[in-house]
Amino acid sequence: MKKLIVKGGQQLHGEVTIGGAKNSTVALIPAAILADSKVRFDNVPDILDVHNLMLILESMNVSSHFNRGNLEIDPTQIRKAPLPGDTIRSLRASYYFMGALLGRFGEAIVGFPGGDNIGPRPIDQHIKGFKALGAEVEEKDNAVHIKAGADGLHGAEIFFDLVSVGATINVLLAAVKAKGTTIMENAAREPEIVDLATFLNNMGAHIRGAGTDVIRVEGVPSLKMTNTHSIIPDRIEAGTYLSFAAANGKGVLVRNLITEHLDPFIAKLKEMGVTLEINEDSIYVPGGDKLSPVTVKTAPYPGFATDLQQPITPLLMRAQGSSSIIDTLYPQRVKHIPEMQRMGANISSKDGVITVKRSPNLIGQTVEAGEIRAGVSILGLALMADGVTTINRADNILRGYERIIDKFKGLSVDLKIVNEAESLHK
Repeated sequence: MKKLIVKGGQQLHGEVTIGGAKNSTVALIPAAILADSKVRFDNVPDILDVHNLMLILESMNVSSHFNRGNLEIDPTQIRKAPLPGDTIRSLRASYYFMGALLGRFGEAIVGFPGGDNIGPRPIDQHIKGFKALGAEVEEKDNAVHIKAGADGLHGAEIFFDLVSVGATINVLLAAVKAKGTTIMENAAREPEIVDLATFLNNMGAHIRGAGTDVIRVEGVPSLKMTNTHSIIPDRIEAGTYLSFAAANGKGVLVRNLITEHLDPFIAKLKEMGVTLEINEDSIYVPGGDKLSPVTVKTAPYPGFATDLQQPITPLLMRAQGSSSIIDTLYPQRVKHIPEMQRMGANISSKDGVITVKRSPNLIGQTVEAGEIRAGVSILGLALMADGVTTINRADNILRGYERIIDKFKGLSVDLKIVNEAESLHK
């Protein structure tokens, strides 16, 4: 495991370019195995999740090569194999291989999903969708066994009981080569789902309605790539840097973002009194604003993203008064709170409401990144604190934020990553 050493009192100044969306990438890589040709992506983030997914591909005899944001995947020699349990359990997005393998082979054996421990993420809606398409689903030996009937998968009408990004993606991956028409209602509308549908359509799929709550899929027998697919910018990474710039910056330009994807987040910053200069694909944050407290309530897209409720926390601690955060999607997403309290932050959680108050006396401590967004929010706070903060389990941050040392260097901030073994010998 790695440690991140953060010296406090560093203000952000300069510019940062946002990379490809993690939440798109982790769906697009499993989707690539549906193709009957090589697949190429660019604007791929250099994050741990990408390298873990490449290991899973390798276990299925699918070669992949990653270089400077370009990823080539060759699924033409793919072999059907149960997915390696250790990698699966460490990476929640690996469950997208359920839908992709089911679509490719009519069968999938996948270990139960892992990833960030931010509360229950049931896969009942995924299973409901697979069954509607004609698959039998059995859970045994800590794995999900999914198998289509003798006639293969067929189109179906599926109404999700709740809006689920994971279930929408997984059922889409299974339905794209199923016979007939599939209609998904109460589907998730996230930009990453639109990105996935665009990729599949460019290979010959017939998907309509991605980005709305009704998605229609006409099954096709084959998918082949002709052009490289460029992954959309990461709205969560963009929101994280915008939050830190507003909290602790003196002139920050955030490049390569789609402002429309950040509408609810931008609206909340403006409500706080943050000055933003919004351009076509970039936002400039002068910094130094007097800030008002707000209430943040997460919701499925196009609402305020649950992945941004923790990164906005350091900014809320600059406001003159008490702010509230209500995470309707993952109310147990509170791993950052005890770590921040250790640093002197005035933050607490009770009955599903996180209360954040002005916190002027922050002190560097040794803390832990319990998961991706908790870890990065602590990093933002550490930059505002006095002294040095050591963030243990920093690998969790690296799962979702690429080239973090280089990007912060472009913002006049020095961070240092050390392996825990190294630090023990010093």
